[in-house]
Amino acid sequence: MSQTNTVVFDLGGVLIDWNPEYLYRKIFSDKEEMSHFLTHICTPEWNEEQDGGRPLKDATEILVRENPHYESEIRSYYGRWAEMLNGPIEDSVELLKKLKQGEKVRLLALTNWSAETFPIAYQQYDFLHWFEDIIVSGREKIRKPFPEIFQLLCNRFQVSPEKSLFIDDNIRNVHAATREGFQAIHFATPAQLATQLRQQGLLS
Repeated sequence: MSQTNTVVFDLGGVLIDWNPEYLYRKIFSDKEEMSHFLTHICTPEWNEEQDGGRPLKDATEILVRENPHYESEIRSYYGRWAEMLNGPIEDSVELLKKLKQGEKVRLLALTNWSAETFPIAYQQYDFLHWFEDIIVSGREKIRKPFPEIFQLLCNRFQVSPEKSLFIDDNIRNVHAATREGFQAIHFATPAQLATQLRQQGLLS
C-alpha cells in the first residue's frame, strides 16, 4: 500500500492548456515576429513577476514605456488573457477525478498564477473546485521554485512532504519540491502520469 496521503497538482500545463501563443497567433501574421515578441518582450520571466504578486497594470505599463511600438500587443496580454486558455487537458482531469473518487488521498493544488487572472479560470473550470484548497502564488506573493511556497503549503495544510506527491510540468519546480522532501513527478503526458500514479499505488 502506498504511504502517500496527499497529492499536490500544478495547474497550467498539467490540468489546463494555457499558452500565450493561442492569443498571439490571432494578433501576429508573422510567426517569427510572434516568437520574437514572446521571447523578448512579453517574456516568461516578465509574466512570472505577476505570478509573484506584481499588479498587472504595473507590469503592462513598464513594458509599454520600454516598447511603445508594441503597445497594442502588450496591452492584449492581459486585456485578452482569457484567449490564452485552450481548455482542460481532459485525460489529466480524468486522472484527478479518479483520485478524488478513490478517496485515498487529499487533493491540493499549488500554482504559479496571477491573483488577478486566476479567478477567470476558477470560474470557468469546475474541476478546480474538486481540490481541498489551492495555493495561488500571486495571492501569497511568493512563487515556485522558492522554498517558502512549499513551506507555506506544509504549514497551512499540515502536509508531510515525505507522504506527499507533487506533480508539475516544470522540471525546475520538480527539483525544488524534492529539495523540500516531497516525492515528485515531472509531468509530460497524461499517459505517463497515469503509469506513475499506478506505480505509486494511487490508481488501480
